[in-house]
Amino acid sequence: MKKLFLLDANSLIHRAYHALPPFTDVEGNPTGALYGLSTILLKIVKDESPDYIAAFFDRPEATFRKKIFNDYKIHRPKAPDQLIAQIISSHNLFENFGMKIFESPGFEADDLIGTAVEKFKNEPGLGITIFTGDMDSLQLIDNGHIQVKALKTGVSQVAIYDEAAVKERYGVPPEDLPDYKGLVGDQSDNIPGVPGIGPKTASQIIQKYKTLENFFKDGKEDKSYAKIKEMKEQALLSRDLSTIKRDSPLEIKDISEISYPGLPLEKILEYFEKRGFKSLINRLSPNAEEISPKPKTKKPKEEKKTPSQKQTLF
Repeated sequence: MKKLFLLDANSLIHRAYHALPPFTDVEGNPTGALYGLSTILLKIVKDESPDYIAAFFDRPEATFRKKIFNDYKIHRPKAPDQLIAQIISSHNLFENFGMKIFESPGFEADDLIGTAVEKFKNEPGLGITIFTGDMDSLQLIDNGHIQVKALKTGVSQVAIYDEAAVKERYGVPPEDLPDYKGLVGDQSDNIPGVPGIGPKTASQIIQKYKTLENFFKDGKEDKSYAKIKEMKEQALLSRDLSTIKRDSPLEIKDISEISYPGLPLEKILEYFEKRGFKSLINRLSPNAEEISPKPKTKKPKEEKKTPSQKQTLF
């Protein structure tokens, strides 16, 4: 099965920024988040050998969610200048890794990822992995060929989510998460939900009725009905805010446009040298032949690496 990796760039950079010390390069530019992101990307390339890969960014413009609910994400503090600088600079990092990036004003990275999933989910023999730093994209999981890998702590540990893992955590399948969030809300995004309705009650309601519409139609005997009915508009708004769009503007016409032959070794080593990422250079050099594109011409025979060397590189 071929592998498509869809990267939630903003969430990965945020995770790296908060997980690592504030490194700087020789010119005093902040590089801690870029170092962490580089570590993540190297591990993906080495461990996963993706056939296709793309990175998706949020844009600074107001999104359609902000336009329909002005308090969406309103409590989030402004990103520090050092983080903003590295988000901007990370575009160049992805370019040096040979990975294409996509963004669209008015839409979040999750919406573009959802659109890519919708576009390629029926490709024969293709497995899709969403790599992210948060839980928003769990609703896109489809057993068998769409999974989510989410950073747990720092930039090294990853939690793998399939349909069973989502049900274990929330009590509902992935496709029902927007209706579930319509009731419980999402504090991190300031999505209100219905006050007084917690995860356990929401899970029981969605398990039984599947959608909010079904609940409002058939759930009149439920003890929470009156409370939720009173907040019907807010519940439906919260569900809409939580729903990832799958028809966003996305400039990928064919999956071949995001094919990934391997790491462009010379380019990335030069980038690491400029940034002062000497430890990454040292990690990368011993197993360069494993993650760089296959050479078009024969190279002199190199000394074979031992298995133990390969296991301790990252």
